[in-house]
Amino acid sequence: MKIGILINEGPYTHQATDSAFLFARAAIEKGHQVTRVFFYHDGVNNATRLTEPPQDDRHIVNRWAKLGQEHGIDLVVCVAAALRRGIKDENLAPGFRISGLGQLIEAGIQADRLVTFGD
Repeated sequence: MKIGILINEGPYTHQATDSAFLFARAAIEKGHQVTRVFFYHDGVNNATRLTEPPQDDRHIVNRWAKLGQEHGIDLVVCVAAALRRGIKDENLAPGFRISGLGQLIEAGIQADRLVTFGD
């Protein structure tokens, strides 16, 4: 099954990001394909290289980058939401890219399921 994921919440403030990551990892382990993760609204904060959590905490941005790299997942950040929050290409973490809402629509069309995390 092809799965697309939409994340609307930022890291460290809501459970949505952690739940989405665990869902994606479990889906891959079960043999499904996660084709794209689209970060929207405050979810764009999951993609910034400026995140520096304490050493004893999980590094959510690095988790997504590693999962995307290892499994060929397209990690897309909404351009409008990113710019509203001061996120530009130069401060994106490796593996993420900025694009428009068309990428979300395409994910919904191409995937068998589009799963949303966060409000």
